Amino acid sequence: MSTNFTTIDGAIVVVYLLAIAATGWFCRRFVRGMAEFVVAGRSVRSYLGVATLIGSELGLITVMYSAQKGFTSGFAVFHIAISAGVASLLIGWTGFIVVPLRRMGVMTIPEFYEHRFGRDVRIIGGLVLAVAGILNMGLFLKAGALFVAGVTGLTDPTTIELIMTAMIVLVLFYTVLGGMLSVVVTDYIQFVVLSIGMLVACGFAVGHLGWDTITTTVHDRLGDAGVDPFHKDNGGLGYVVWMAFLGVVSAAVWQTSVIRACSAKSEQDVRRIYMLGSIGFSIRFLIPYLLGICAFVWFTQAGGDLYQRFVVAPIGDDRLLAMPAFLGQLLPAGLLGLVVAGMLSAFMSTHDTYLLCWSSVLTQDVIAPLHGGELSPKARLTLTRVIIVAIAAFLLYWSLYFPLKDDLWDYMAISGAIYFTGAFAVLAIGLYWQRASSAGAKAAIACGALAVLGLGPIRKELFGNLEAHWVGLGAVAAAVAMMVLFSLLMPDPPRADEGSAA
Repeated sequence: MSTNFTTIDGAIVVVYLLAIAATGWFCRRFVRGMAEFVVAGRSVRSYLGVATLIGSELGLITVMYSAQKGFTSGFAVFHIAISAGVASLLIGWTGFIVVPLRRMGVMTIPEFYEHRFGRDVRIIGGLVLAVAGILNMGLFLKAGALFVAGVTGLTDPTTIELIMTAMIVLVLFYTVLGGMLSVVVTDYIQFVVLSIGMLVACGFAVGHLGWDTITTTVHDRLGDAGVDPFHKDNGGLGYVVWMAFLGVVSAAVWQTSVIRACSAKSEQDVRRIYMLGSIGFSIRFLIPYLLGICAFVWFTQAGGDLYQRFVVAPIGDDRLLAMPAFLGQLLPAGLLGLVVAGMLSAFMSTHDTYLLCWSSVLTQDVIAPLHGGELSPKARLTLTRVIIVAIAAFLLYWSLYFPLKDDLWDYMAISGAIYFTGAFAVLAIGLYWQRASSAGAKAAIACGALAVLGLGPIRKELFGNLEAHWVGLGAVAAAVAMMVLFSLLMPDPPRADEGSAA
């Protein structure tokens, strides 16, 4: 594929990456223990928290799969962005889940499990969370490789693998040294660069294609399904409800978002972070959706081989490649380098947060409790750093060498649901209902395994044409029901400190 990526663009990207590495190196001097390493000493104020929250969640993986959704479904997918923004606003306004967690002073969600339900629930929940989270990010590097391939026109697999290896090593460099302090500072820089790059790319794309051409092409090619989220081709009402639930989960239950609440300086800052960040939660989807729609229009208008490849008869990862290939052909040299730097910053801002999150969960919530909580602060810090490196090595293998046989979004939704279906029940009920018991919590966490039934081949074998979102909603309902039922049937012995954390 042709591309406008030149040496100038490469130089812009390299200079930016070196600046990020230098910033991470500088932050290492402020890390004195696990509190600074995992939650930045609980010193993050509102505006910095908003920037780093959006910076970590607006990852390159989000841009890639969102652009793919826009490419295939048109404007109909905008309801997902609206749901995400409304969910964040309501969570900030009410303090649902995140404020009680910050009030308790926990660093991870499984730490709450122990406070509320005992050490065994913490260990089980922490292990499920870490495994689901690591698998969930298992193909992030795959998406990064496809982005680099599409935007630069590189086709040699070995070259792509070397680039992705260099990227994960760079992320490791400043995350291992500086922990959450490095993540917060570098995410802020990356948020600024990414925001500029994405907005410029959207403005350039819409200005070049013309809004009338975009809307007309989507209507002509996709029909009502291109604008109606309730259309049967888009999953109907069930899919809209599932996406609304995922909006709540991504803000209040997913550990990489909650860790920002735990890093906030005060409960009021937690509320502000989510309320101010609600716009960003929407925009992080809207902009990639629009880029995907513009890519669809671009290749439709182009006709010929590109139209056949990306629109008519895509094979394998072609629809994931469409957006970066579009940017590589649309943007001029120099501007393309700025946008690529922003996209790669999105790649890093997600990886640093996720690496830190899952490694700290394994250290704090699985290994340390198994050792009776007797690990010293220095040992915990060293162990967390070692686990970060081990996770990165696994990701490098999994993303670049393990063949992807399922749709990327389906893979991510299923792997994430293994954790959040049960965690939602445990948090929402455990924080606000005094009679919730450890037996109920274990039963709810176990229900997360039901999400595996949403995997395409399994779902079709067991349920025929049943769509994946109904399996997900069923798993959530089962987890809530089991949490309540087992809590009533197997209550915990009375404790002096028992009560609602809220």
